[in-house]
Amino acid sequence: MPIQTVEPQRLYRQIAEQLRQLMNSGEFAVGSRLPAERDLAVQLGVSRPSVREALIALEVEGMIEVRTGSGIYVQSTTPLKNKAGAAQSDASAEWGPLEVMSARILVEAEVAALAAQNAQKKDLQAIRNGLQKMKLEAARDEVPRWGDEAFHEGIAQACGNGVLLDTVQRFWQARNGPLFERLGDYFEHPASWQAAIAEHQAVLDAIEARDSTGARKAMQKHLKQAHKRYSASWRRAPAR
Repeated sequence: MPIQTVEPQRLYRQIAEQLRQLMNSGEFAVGSRLPAERDLAVQLGVSRPSVREALIALEVEGMIEVRTGSGIYVQSTTPLKNKAGAAQSDASAEWGPLEVMSARILVEAEVAALAAQNAQKKDLQAIRNGLQKMKLEAARDEVPRWGDEAFHEGIAQACGNGVLLDTVQRFWQARNGPLFERLGDYFEHPASWQAAIAEHQAVLDAIEARDSTGARKAMQKHLKQAHKRYSASWRRAPAR
C-alpha cells in the first residue's frame, strides 16, 4: 500500500490514521524504522509540525517509539484503546498541540491587551499569584504547569469578556491532554521554564502598567517563543 498525499487542510489525526493503515498492512512492520519526519512530510504532502503531532498521537497510543537521536520505530500495530482521548470527551480532544498554540497567539494577545485596560486589583493579584506559583514549581524542578494555567486564566478573567474566558479555558482543556503532555516530555526542560517565566513577567509588567499595546506584544512574543520551542528538532530536544 503506497503512501498517499494528504490534503494540507486535514488535521494530524488523518495523517495518524494513514500511518496506522500502513502499519496494519505490513508496509511498516513491528520493529522497523519509519521514514524521518522530514521525509514523511514530503511524502504525505503536509507540514512537519502536522507529522510531528501525528507521531506523538501514535506514540501515546503505544504504536511507535521515538528514540531521540536514532529514529522512530514501530512498536505495535494495535493502538491502546482510547488512551489518546481518555481524559477528554469534547472537541478539544481532537485539537493538535501546535494548532492550539497558533490559535493562542491570536486570541490571547488580544486578551492580554484587554486585561491591561480592565484588570482590577483582585485580577492583578491572581495573575501575580500564578507567576509566583510557576517560580515555586520550577524551583522544585517540576514542570510549572499549574502556575502557568493560573497565570493565563487570571489574565482571561481580567479581560472582562466571558466568551474569551471560556475560549482560553478550552485551550487549557486541550493543554491537559496526553498529546500535549508527551510533547512536553520532549521539549520542556529547566531552561525553557526559565525562559517562559521571564516572558510571563514581561506580560505582567505591561498589564500592571496599563499598557495594552505592550501587553499584546509581550503575549505574542511569549506564545511565539513557546510555539518555537515545541517545534524544535527532535535531535535538539533535551533529555529530561
